[in-house]
Amino acid sequence: MSRELYTKNNLQLSRITTMNYSTSFSLGVRMLSRKIRDPIFAIYGFVRYADEIVDTFYGYPREEMLEEFIEDTYMAIERGISTNPILDSFQMIVNQYGIEREHIDAFLESMRMDLYNHNYEREKVKNYIYGSAEVVGLMCLRVFYHDDDEKYESMKYYARKLGEAFQKVNFLRDIQSDFSDRERIYFSDISHNGFTPEVKQKIEEEIKHDFDEAYQGIKMLNKRARFGVYLAYIYYQRLFRKIRNSEPQVLMNGRVRIPNSRKIYLLFHAYLRNSMNLF
Repeated sequence: MSRELYTKNNLQLSRITTMNYSTSFSLGVRMLSRKIRDPIFAIYGFVRYADEIVDTFYGYPREEMLEEFIEDTYMAIERGISTNPILDSFQMIVNQYGIEREHIDAFLESMRMDLYNHNYEREKVKNYIYGSAEVVGLMCLRVFYHDDDEKYESMKYYARKLGEAFQKVNFLRDIQSDFSDRERIYFSDISHNGFTPEVKQKIEEEIKHDFDEAYQGIKMLNKRARFGVYLAYIYYQRLFRKIRNSEPQVLMNGRVRIPNSRKIYLLFHAYLRNSMNLF
């Protein structure tokens, strides 16, 4: 009984972490089939904590703390338990669903990259996006298709494209804080004084292509996963539209957001389209 309570408590903490950090993502997860919600919350809690170390723990020994987190992650997976509730939830999902070690390695390597890189060259940012976003999509996909290896393999390309699109939108949304607070630029042809409409349009064309490719995969998702993923897609599409309608200097001066009232409208819109299979 006590182990079950411990597991339940830790999964609840992963859920709370997701809800505190991302209302949009947590709402999307809650639209998944009940059986797979907690595993996705556990994955998000893990990636959120790692990201916090590199992005917000200024004034603390971030390098040392990240290495400790990495060591504790692998130890938790090996032991099958951890006194860190977020890592305990994550290790349980890794071991239960067979999430590949290579995806965890790639994600943690991208976290290391953020400690030491400020201006990303194009090849380096491709590796960063793969580790920070695409493999997170692959972890979730493994949960969706843990009992169907053939379908999992056939959907990997689309999961990666969706993660890539989300991450690039995040880059544009957070460009002001990344530059001002962290002195970090993920697009090699952008500087504070050199973010031109032409450069912005080029980036947006790449993102649109990623979204278009990912959408083909969303249409093929099983029913227990499709609505939640589609809702997240709709939210990011609307955010992307707002970014496209903003001048570069607007993005450099503040963060673009989608009001909660608009998110509720998008939720009902996505629900109707999904329920009527309008894809």
